[in-house]
Amino acid sequence: MENYTYNSLTLQLEGLMVTKTNKYPVFFFLLLAYVFILTANVGIVILILMDRSLHQPMYLLFCNLSINDVMGNSLLVPRVLADILVPPSERIIHYYECLMQAFTTHMFGTNAHTVLMVMAFDRYVAICNPLRYATIMNGKMVIKLTVSAWGVSFVLVAILLGLTIRLNRCRTLITNPFCDNPSLFKLSCEDVFINNVYGLAFTVVLLSSSICSIILTYSKITAACLTSNSKSLNGKALKTCSTHLCLYLIMLVTGLIPIALHRFPQFPEYRKIVAILFNVVPGSLNPVIYGLQSQEILKCLSKLFHLKRVKPSF
Repeated sequence: MENYTYNSLTLQLEGLMVTKTNKYPVFFFLLLAYVFILTANVGIVILILMDRSLHQPMYLLFCNLSINDVMGNSLLVPRVLADILVPPSERIIHYYECLMQAFTTHMFGTNAHTVLMVMAFDRYVAICNPLRYATIMNGKMVIKLTVSAWGVSFVLVAILLGLTIRLNRCRTLITNPFCDNPSLFKLSCEDVFINNVYGLAFTVVLLSSSICSIILTYSKITAACLTSNSKSLNGKALKTCSTHLCLYLIMLVTGLIPIALHRFPQFPEYRKIVAILFNVVPGSLNPVIYGLQSQEILKCLSKLFHLKRVKPSF
């Protein structure tokens, strides 16, 4: 008869099964990616908050995406890096730390969708109602949209994990490189039907509302551009919307691949790697794509570095 340890606060992470040859290349790749994510995203947030010319709804809303990228990677990547350097038997994590990591992981994914939906609404107003843009997207509206994006994510994820916390645990092995909700409720020997139903409904509602809102807003933007003879309007729409759409597609593709790989249990290591890349890839590319596209951010950066170069020394 199998022995069970009930409600143990000490859990073991399976982690990435890397060989001794690949251990250090993988470690340094993730370390460099994490340092870049912190530097680029925190740098953009500081730049936007310090420069008054960037105090526009488009950039203030983008700050939410940068903060989300930093938050999502800061409780995930350092733990994965530490586990790579130790044997599998020593990859121990406390249950409450595991819960916090799972909460952050799901907040990262959910918040990415809600923030990008809010940014799509901002682009819709800017292009389809340019004369009313300043009135609609005022400071209060930006705050309301930001609170709504984070608030909806918090409630959805809190319910998700609340259904898991109520379960008694009889296992201690997390078959994943980090903690998430499926890994946690799989530790239970109780009936997890409600967890599976809510998790499926959660995913379907989030993805369908996200995809539908993007399709709807971009359909209206496309219609506005086709009926407009203004080259400046069409150029502005193509420039700003292509960047936003690129960010959305990166997030969507990197999120759907691990979901698809769950259908192929014979590739567990690929699923683990892709799950980590879901955090790392958008967090690395978002500030680069947005920063390179935005003439205002590039001007602020060039002005900042130029001032540093010509600053007189005494």
